[in-house]
This record gives sequence, C-alpha cells and structure tokens, in this order.
Amino acid sequence: MRLLLVEDDPAMAAMLQRALRGEGYAVDAVAGGTDALWSVSEIDYDVVVLDVMIPAPDGFEVCRRMREQGRWTPVLMLTARDAVPDRVRGLDAGADDYLTKPFALEELSARLRALIRRDPADRPAVLRVADLTLDPSTRSVRRGDVDIRLSPKEFELLHELMRRPDQILSRTHLIDHVWDFAYEGGSNVVDVYIRYLRDKVDRPFARDTIKTSRGVGYRIDSDA
Repeated sequence: MRLLLVEDDPAMAAMLQRALRGEGYAVDAVAGGTDALWSVSEIDYDVVVLDVMIPAPDGFEVCRRMREQGRWTPVLMLTARDAVPDRVRGLDAGADDYLTKPFALEELSARLRALIRRDPADRPAVLRVADLTLDPSTRSVRRGDVDIRLSPKEFELLHELMRRPDQILSRTHLIDHVWDFAYEGGSNVVDVYIRYLRDKVDRPFARDTIKTSRGVGYRIDSDA
C-alpha cells in the first residue's frame, strides 16, 4: 500500500520512513502543506500520515482542503499538542484518527491498519480469490489451509493484484502503488517480484492464478 508521510522534522521523518517501509508500505515523504496538497491531488494514496505543525498550510488546513476537494483518503494526524481542543479541531477538519507525540511505533502501525480496513467497499477485511486468501489486518496469506510466508513487498504486490481480480494491471500501475518516489529502477522489478510470488502462491500448489498479458501487465485470475 502507498502511504504519504507529511513531516517537517528530518530526524522524525527518516525514522518513520524506515519503520513504515519495514512494515511493507511504499512511503512518499514531504515536509510542507503545499507539497502535501500537490501529492494527494496527483496520487491515489491508501493512507496519509499528517503532522499538524508543518510549513503553511498546516496539517489542519491540509486535511480540510482535502475533504473540500472530495479526497477521502484516510488521514492519521500526528501532533505534539495534547489539548482536547486541538484534537477536536483535527477531527473536525476531517482527520480519521489522531496520535500524540511521543508515540510507540507499534501503536502507529495498529492505527494505520485499522484505518486501511475501515472502508469495506474498497478494502475488505479479507480478500479472497478462489482458495487464496489475504488478510490486510494480520498481513497473512493462505492457500486453502496452508500458510504462505511473503516478504513485505511480495505481500503488497499480491494485495494490489487481489484488490482488482481479473483486471489487467500495468507495470506502471503496480510500480505506482507498490513502490514509491525513491524507487529509480526499471519496470522489470515487477517481473522479478511476480516470479517470486508465483514460486510461493502458485507453483507449490500446481496452480496458475497470476496471469501475464504480454506487453500489457498482470492480473490475478479468479477462476484459476
């Protein structure tokens, strides 16, 4: 899943990027409100982690403008302010959740998982394609009764495919949703990770779920 981190403290931003990428998120980071608004207008993020005290417009205003523009990406606000009026202001601006600094990374991760699964239309709690299941909340994958262990990036790639069964997804689409701005390699990274996935979710079970559309991209076949 692709996440936008809006944090102007370089040390905090670097720490959060490392932690969130370790959880498997594709993380884009910006330091100010103007860049944040541009980012959410150009990219369909799955969740936004938004610090309140950033260069203008501040986090409250960024969230308010997002909602005014009809952008309903889940927003988790971060702030050093612990006053009730500030929390109320953030939630009234359209934030979905609020976390006060300092915080535990485990709590941040848990809150993000809760936000991501909140919209059942777009993010069902458990995705199923035939006997293959993926649970975003526990980050688990099973084929029938067999648990399948995936790396964070393999998990995110499979998640993106299973969110859109039978739909051909281009390499560009998959890079945009599974990798981030820091990625500078070629599109063949998708082919490499598709091969990794097939070696774990298809071949050991004599299945052919992940299909190639030559010259176009990949899809997951709900009938395979």
